[in-house]
Amino acid sequence: MSGNASQGSGLRYPSNKKTIYDRNLNRSKNAELSRAAFAYLFIEMINHAQKHAKDVGDLEKRLNNQGYPIGIRLLDLLLTRSANPLASIRPTRILPLLQFIAQTLYRHLFGRPADALERSNEDQAQYLLFDNEPMVNTYISLPRELSSLNCAAFVAGIIEGVCDGAGFATEGVTAHSVGVQDEGGKDAKGQAMWPGKTVFLIKFKKEVLEREEILGRGGG
Repeated sequence: MSGNASQGSGLRYPSNKKTIYDRNLNRSKNAELSRAAFAYLFIEMINHAQKHAKDVGDLEKRLNNQGYPIGIRLLDLLLTRSANPLASIRPTRILPLLQFIAQTLYRHLFGRPADALERSNEDQAQYLLFDNEPMVNTYISLPRELSSLNCAAFVAGIIEGVCDGAGFATEGVTAHSVGVQDEGGKDAKGQAMWPGKTVFLIKFKKEVLEREEILGRGGG
């Protein structure tokens, strides 16, 4: 065994006695993970979830559960890393929270913002976040029996974790395949421009909307 690791405790420590918890949070701020490494890891996560899933719905729920704790931790991490003191304050209104998710969170995860953010016309408690090309679906080849699976359920779990961590309780965040052509039409081969387009449905609980109304009346 290397002399740089402690013995007897069962844990390995570097010679300087510092662990990952001693690192500055901004040290790896701009670090990027290889897409190949991410694809390999994510496929293994799907395989693990599939072994215990009863059906496609259960599999998506398990992927959602895998993403949820990541979202809770990312909220604090991204707020801590913010160079703008005002931006490091937790959002207190729904719109700033969703803009944080669509811009800051999405850029951190995928290097770009989400493609669109809308409020549902049918349900005022529900918001729609659009991703034309979810990266988590890029390297996934699904068998026929899983053709309805949307692996972006993992991202939905991350979004749900951010919402709950910020104090905006939801009825859940789900990922749905849209699979229709973009407003620009079809490509030169007649194919839909965004066949993997996904919408994340974010539905806030009643108490969140009530708080939003009170803050709106008070100008907060």
